[in-house]
Amino acid sequence: MIKRLFHSRVLQHFFKDPLAIIGVLILFVMLIGAIFAPLIAPQNPYDPRALSLQDSLQPPLWMPGGKAPFLLGTDDQGRDILSTILYGCRTSFTVGFSVVLLAGLIGVTIGLIAAFYGGVLDAVTMRVADTLFSFSTTLMAMLLLGIFKGGGIPLVILAIVIADWVRYARTMRGSTLGVKQEDYVEAARAIGSPNLRIMFRHILPNAIPPILVVAAVDFGAAVMLEATLSFLGVGVPINEPSLGMMIASGKNYIYAGMWWLTIFPGIALIAIVLGVNLLADWLREEINPRLKRG
Repeated sequence: MIKRLFHSRVLQHFFKDPLAIIGVLILFVMLIGAIFAPLIAPQNPYDPRALSLQDSLQPPLWMPGGKAPFLLGTDDQGRDILSTILYGCRTSFTVGFSVVLLAGLIGVTIGLIAAFYGGVLDAVTMRVADTLFSFSTTLMAMLLLGIFKGGGIPLVILAIVIADWVRYARTMRGSTLGVKQEDYVEAARAIGSPNLRIMFRHILPNAIPPILVVAAVDFGAAVMLEATLSFLGVGVPINEPSLGMMIASGKNYIYAGMWWLTIFPGIALIAIVLGVNLLADWLREEINPRLKRG
């Protein structure tokens, strides 16, 4: 099995694409940093016992006035910037993976059922999806967070999922409409296979490739949306780590020359989104070779 994997066409194409490799390496480094943040980070930036206001607004270690162990400096609460970024990446990956999993599961199921049965069910479902799709995902998430109130990572994930399942449903519906006309689906119907078996055994595996591209792009969009909501003060609460919250807190000091408060978390956020987008580009080209870069 391992030997077949390493000799597969997809894997060979992956290793021939340097941008895809760079994207995966970026994501791997950021993910490892997020997972092992409690072991790697010089301090727990959200433990009040580990903080001291005497260490606030320290510059990076290589600048005059910088001191160990604050490699990237500290914020106005005395929190180590590197540590806060690592913990903030945990929130970003948690939100990204959760949104993709939940929105994908809901959207794929709805799109598959709507396209398979068609008729009134398909018409009503897609009109609801079109209505939701006409609104900005950011504005919808802000509205839902305002309605639910409270805050917290689970609520942020829920708000994004409610606004985000539509793109999966629309993509799955279009893919299913093409696959359901194939001869092997008609053959399964002819021998009396149950509808559920036809949908999940014959149609779903062959209709799923475009969803992989949507999921990769959506991961980066979810990470950016969480950061945007936290930046605006309606996302993750101030007592939970978030790259968007770090940028929002640091913008008040940027004109005072304390650029590290916003630049470093901004770079971390861009790195995650860049890595995902590079991987998504490779997936799109792998599924549709006609889109390959020149």
